[in-house]
Amino acid sequence: MKQFVFLLVTVLLFSCDKKKEQEEQVEVQAEAPKKEEKQFEMYEMSEMAALMEQMYVDNQRLKERIKSGDTIGQFPSHFMKIHSAVMTDKQENDAFFKEQAAKFIKAQEMIYKDPKNAKEHFNTGVDACIKCHEVKCSGPIPRIKKLYIQ
Repeated sequence: MKQFVFLLVTVLLFSCDKKKEQEEQVEVQAEAPKKEEKQFEMYEMSEMAALMEQMYVDNQRLKERIKSGDTIGQFPSHFMKIHSAVMTDKQENDAFFKEQAAKFIKAQEMIYKDPKNAKEHFNTGVDACIKCHEVKCSGPIPRIKKLYIQ
């Protein structure tokens, strides 16, 4: 009988110790600092980036019209916003950028003023884009090169 009582007491003591360990683990987990969840931030294009995306689309369409011999239409006036659109990094709007932007606009205007040489003027405009992007932001260069008319 003594052995039975001893065994019962031993089992109860060990089971109480396990409960204490489990309770301590739960308390430690509850006290552990929670990691701050990072908020998902939606990328918002700058005014200049949005304008460049629109100019790219417009030039894709223009390229097809030039290649097929269709009428070219009129110079898109929103291209002139290149001089005033807010850039992602405002410091990038320097003398070099302004010079390349002027070359781009001049080439674009020439497409509409001299449609017989539209292909050459168009490619000159693409050159101006690439020259600027080689210095400022090289990421879109492969995409811009696809605009060239062969």
